[in-house]
Amino acid sequence: MRRSSGLLGLIGVIFLLFAAVAWALTLGATVFDKIYILAHAIGGVLALIAYFSSGVDNLRTFLGERSTRYGTSTIVASLIFLAILTLLNVLAYRHHARLDLTSERVFSLSPQSTQVLQGLTQDLRMEAFVEGGVNPELGNLLRNYREASAKVSHRLIDPDREPELAERHGIKAYNTVRLQYGEASSLVTQPSEEALTNAIIKLTRTSAQTVCVVEGHGEPDIDDREGARGYALVKQALENETYTVKKVLLATLDAVPADCSVVVVAGPTRPYLAQELPLLEACIKRGGRMLFLLPPRAAQEFAAFLAPYGVTLAADVVVDQVVRLFQGPALGLAPLVETYDAAHEITKGISGRSLFPMVRSVGAAEGVAGVTATELVKTSQSSWAETDLPALFDQQQATLDPADRRGPVPIAVAAEIDLTQFGVAAGGTARIAVFGSSEFADNQNLEGTFFNRDLFLNTVGWLVGQSDLLAIRPRALRASRVDFSEREGTAIFYLSVLVLPELLLLTGLVVWWRRE
Repeated sequence: MRRSSGLLGLIGVIFLLFAAVAWALTLGATVFDKIYILAHAIGGVLALIAYFSSGVDNLRTFLGERSTRYGTSTIVASLIFLAILTLLNVLAYRHHARLDLTSERVFSLSPQSTQVLQGLTQDLRMEAFVEGGVNPELGNLLRNYREASAKVSHRLIDPDREPELAERHGIKAYNTVRLQYGEASSLVTQPSEEALTNAIIKLTRTSAQTVCVVEGHGEPDIDDREGARGYALVKQALENETYTVKKVLLATLDAVPADCSVVVVAGPTRPYLAQELPLLEACIKRGGRMLFLLPPRAAQEFAAFLAPYGVTLAADVVVDQVVRLFQGPALGLAPLVETYDAAHEITKGISGRSLFPMVRSVGAAEGVAGVTATELVKTSQSSWAETDLPALFDQQQATLDPADRRGPVPIAVAAEIDLTQFGVAAGGTARIAVFGSSEFADNQNLEGTFFNRDLFLNTVGWLVGQSDLLAIRPRALRASRVDFSEREGTAIFYLSVLVLPELLLLTGLVVWWRRE
């Protein structure tokens, strides 16, 4: 009887201990929490009453036994262990740090998002209107923004509980995020990292940049969303980063419009008229910024146009060997490239692959006064620049001949031009970028797992001097994950944190008690 009453005393202490732990961790937030805490508290008190009712003499005898001393030592050690865990949790909360071990960094903000947040000069408030005020995935995303900058704060709001606030801000649907930056505000109805970062960029930009796309020579249409060769995704990506995009018909103008921050010559299939190239040259001479996307077998007039600026445009097509399963090596006209200039602003953050369908070689000439030219992208060692185009396109044959250039083959060049060396009295600098392909930026190839979009947008950003946007942008790729409901999360918490440890402790106590 005495041993049984002693066991009841230990069980009572354990019940009260777990009731206190549950209260400290949950604060009785739900009905289930309150039931668990109350049941353990009542059970612990009843067990202790039963134990003390066995008499004071039993208490004295029990306290003097060796098993009681060992049991007390075990309980004290357990309490010390719990105290250490509590202290470690407090320290971890106050000195929070996260480590993303996924290969694609899928649980971290992209370099561009981090860069934009670090450039904030005012407080940014992010308010997410979500059903029930709970959305774990969106909450984690907003928490990433908050942790990236001390100027960011976030809050999850239940619009059903605060209808006046939702109506005041024009909230029409769940999962809408409102951004407030200074006096400016914006709503994001389909929140993702890309959408939120683009909205922040628009809020923080005070000056507008205009991208002028030349038309009239069979170029891809920037309004074509259906065709694989259209450039509608280019236009959308530029507008997402606050650029204004418009078409320009040079044949009807006396000069390139003065509001053109960047002039884009993309994929012409017909030659330029005699009066059009001088307009582009005049634009460069007044410090303009130009982007050329010139595919093989077209735009040959630009070879002589670009030569004075340190850019060599060859009449060839880059061929690469691809290895197909069970078929061996074969020729490919869409090289995958992963060699970039690590020092240039455009490419220094890019380490993944880019796809360049139908591309010609574009090199940087040496020794051109007043020009600093950099070869941005090169194809693989197994590639070469094929010069026998009739054999390649008519007979589908290509061999590496002495006249061909062995890989790695440069296919993109960025050049900064000191205009004083070109007889411009006002001086200044101009910038041009030349790619040997136009298909790498079309609707079919701009998006996806490759880095074509980052390469294109970084180039435009470098041309206009927006260095804070030169980074890897948010990607749609996300790792597989499991989302639990609130009830499932509560069950997992109780089973792993309270119930199983409690059962193990009680079982061990009973086994130890029976052996004594």
